[in-house]
Amino acid sequence: MIKEAISKNWAHICVDMQLLFAPGEEWGLDWLPRVLPRVVRLCEADPARTFFTRFIPARRPGEGQGKWRSYYERWADLTLEARGRDLIELAPELRPFVPPATVVDKSVYSPWLGSTLRKSLQDTSCETVLVTGGETDMCVLSTVLGAIDWGYRIILVADCVCSASDEAHDAMLSLFSKRYSQHVETAGLEEVLAALV
Repeated sequence: MIKEAISKNWAHICVDMQLLFAPGEEWGLDWLPRVLPRVVRLCEADPARTFFTRFIPARRPGEGQGKWRSYYERWADLTLEARGRDLIELAPELRPFVPPATVVDKSVYSPWLGSTLRKSLQDTSCETVLVTGGETDMCVLSTVLGAIDWGYRIILVADCVCSASDEAHDAMLSLFSKRYSQHVETAGLEEVLAALV
């Protein structure tokens, strides 16, 4: 539930809605096609305020810092060398928004590490972030926790996030609305659109 109107200084962070996570892929999210039309509607509200994060796998197996090396040995068939760069592209429905929407690439779950996201939001005097995308219990979680640390007002658009696990998704929505209720507001798309100033 949204506690107050959303000020004009808002941004939409759409997390990892990429071909890499399309149904049928090894990391595929079966719900992605269900939430995608709602994500598109939020992008349409103001494409220039949209930031698409993209998870970029290692170039080849064994690359990465620390445990990421063994991670990409396990997922060797999902490296850029094995699959090419096409898989990291945004879902086709989202590509027309770029530009004016911004693409932020990241090599870890968090978009706040080693990327331009924080500076870009500062440059727009952003106060509120609307979060959509996948996975609720991985990269969306990391995005939300980083936004909490930076002090943003966070609105998780609950019917615009998805996961590979129904159980983990439901648990995260409960956690966001209860344990993190001082930091995170959860609301459906229609409520969010109605609250935009």
